[in-house]
Amino acid sequence: MPRVRYTKLVALLVLAGFAVWMGTGKFSSVGSAATEPVEKPAAAEQPKAPARTVGVVKAPHVQHARAIRISGQTDAEKRATLAIRVMGVIKELPVKQGDHVNTGDLVMRLDAEDKQAAVEMAKVLVDQRQAEADAAERLFKSGNTPKLQLDQARSTLAAAKAQLETAAAELGRNEIYAPFNGVIDRVPVERGSTIMAGTVVATLINLDPLLAVGEVSERDLPYLKLGSEADIRLINGQTVKGTLRYISRDASTATRTFRIEVAIANEDKQLPAGMTAEITLWSEPTNAVVLPRSVVTLSNDGDLGIRYVDKDNKVAFQPIDIIDDNTNGLVLGGIPDDARIIVAGQELVTEGDTVNPVEADAETIRKLLASGASDGTQ
Repeated sequence: MPRVRYTKLVALLVLAGFAVWMGTGKFSSVGSAATEPVEKPAAAEQPKAPARTVGVVKAPHVQHARAIRISGQTDAEKRATLAIRVMGVIKELPVKQGDHVNTGDLVMRLDAEDKQAAVEMAKVLVDQRQAEADAAERLFKSGNTPKLQLDQARSTLAAAKAQLETAAAELGRNEIYAPFNGVIDRVPVERGSTIMAGTVVATLINLDPLLAVGEVSERDLPYLKLGSEADIRLINGQTVKGTLRYISRDASTATRTFRIEVAIANEDKQLPAGMTAEITLWSEPTNAVVLPRSVVTLSNDGDLGIRYVDKDNKVAFQPIDIIDDNTNGLVLGGIPDDARIIVAGQELVTEGDTVNPVEADAETIRKLLASGASDGTQ
């Protein structure tokens, strides 16, 4: 009996403990409790990469004239094709190819004995009519002849003079004279040959001044000014100077370019027409800097320019205007006065990057200039 009571007591205690456990509401087992999320410690922040070091310079600004280079050729300042107006036989041909002539020099004369005789007869007739008119004038003043007879004498004198002028004009058609100073370039006829009216007997060109002729683009037109100097390099390597004397105001419809003429002094006539030439026109000096060709780069949008470092050590891009390209490097316009231009490492950074700018030494700049001059950039 007592043993039965002990068993019941244990059962009651177990039941009471189970009831208490159920009342707590915690049903997770030891294994499931282990799966509850546990806060992880914050991950350690990654160290930032150090700013890239770039070489920069503050290029001094200079005044430099813009160079506009175009291809062209030399040409005569004046050119005339001399042709005869009547038919005849060449009697005199005192010039030959290459001769220098002055205004009014005889170039060719046809045989015109009959026309010369007509001029002489007209002169005699004029002298006769002049004498008759003078006599009528004296008689009229003395009252011995009527006014009508004096008027008739004057009329016949005028007709004789007109006849002389006509005969002289006919004789003049048989002669050709140089209309300006120049060089006889071609003489396609021979003395003694018979020629028809309209036949070309000589070509005359004026080579002083000689012209260098080319065409400039509409983009370069605003920089040109009449009277400015120009350099002309001929195909044989000879270099001469000239003056811009003409700028066309009517563009070519095919190329949208404008004709220009540069006058070159050529007193000795040694420079010929028709020679290939490179013409360099110079504009008014403008504010610019000289930099190595290697500093020029492209922006993210494909624009040509340079990268520089602003006051916050961030990379910025500046479009450029190429004013000239010479042995010292590129002459660039449009660069701010205080810009620290990146001359080393500009291809390794992009706009907005923070960098560590270091002043480039003279040796670095010299090497950059040397590499830019040797890369053949034009």
